[in-house]
Amino acid sequence: MALDEILPDDSVAYRNVDQIITGQPTSDGAGVRLTRYIGSPDLNHLDPFLLLDFFESNNLDDYIAGFPSHPHRGFETVTYLLAGKIRHKDNAGHEGLIEAGGIQWMTAGRGIIHSEMPEQEDGRLAGFQLWVNLPAADKMCEPIYHEYAAAEIPVEIRNNGVTIRVITGSTSTQICGPVSGVATDPLYLDIFLPPGCYLNESLPDARAAFIFVIEGSLSLIDASGNRPIMAKQLGVLSKGDRVAGKAGDAGVRFLLVAARPLHESIARYGPFVMNTKAEIEQAINDYNAGRF
Repeated sequence: MALDEILPDDSVAYRNVDQIITGQPTSDGAGVRLTRYIGSPDLNHLDPFLLLDFFESNNLDDYIAGFPSHPHRGFETVTYLLAGKIRHKDNAGHEGLIEAGGIQWMTAGRGIIHSEMPEQEDGRLAGFQLWVNLPAADKMCEPIYHEYAAAEIPVEIRNNGVTIRVITGSTSTQICGPVSGVATDPLYLDIFLPPGCYLNESLPDARAAFIFVIEGSLSLIDASGNRPIMAKQLGVLSKGDRVAGKAGDAGVRFLLVAARPLHESIARYGPFVMNTKAEIEQAINDYNAGRF
């Protein structure tokens, strides 16, 4: 069998689609228009994922106000750009430019105050922000950054034209992404399948996982048949140890994201995510007292 040829097999635990989320239009920051998928009424969280926003617009008014200075504590923010430029600054003196195809994986830890502002006055801005929870033992760690430009992210090209950008984790051929040392052992892949092509990847059962289709459509394949995920939809994946799918007639580009659940209590208040209400109150007090 070719690497990505798929023949449904009852002996293989293929992952199915448990739920399809169409997202909720909203705004955040100083009025940036976006669609929220995780952290929405339809999907409050998918342990350890706390939030997934997708933003895309050619209209300056939809994004130019950006995300002025705001705090975080107790989790990680992951910004991945498809188009445009965003300037990041924080109260520790760190500054960087995230451009199309680039990734910033920021561990807020004990606390940080930062801003994310568009560095363009026209054109398309598109991308994702993902929030990943931290285990209780790591919530008060010092802030850590992983920032990589598009050229620093490995790209695996397979014989059938399948292209995989590997941000973190590794593919079945052991191509590894540059982001490492993250507590939840994440996988973050940006995958393109040509029309009618297949993908067949291992994905350990212990990881929670979702697929977000950027363009086209993807049908996951199991012994019972196909279930398509369409463009701008998020598919929550069932348990299993493989992801197998086929692109629609126009091909498909999608994110495959997975991580180890923490199975810990979650206390949330805006930009603070801890384990107890008392810890949230402490975060608010620390921020107000200038201890971030």
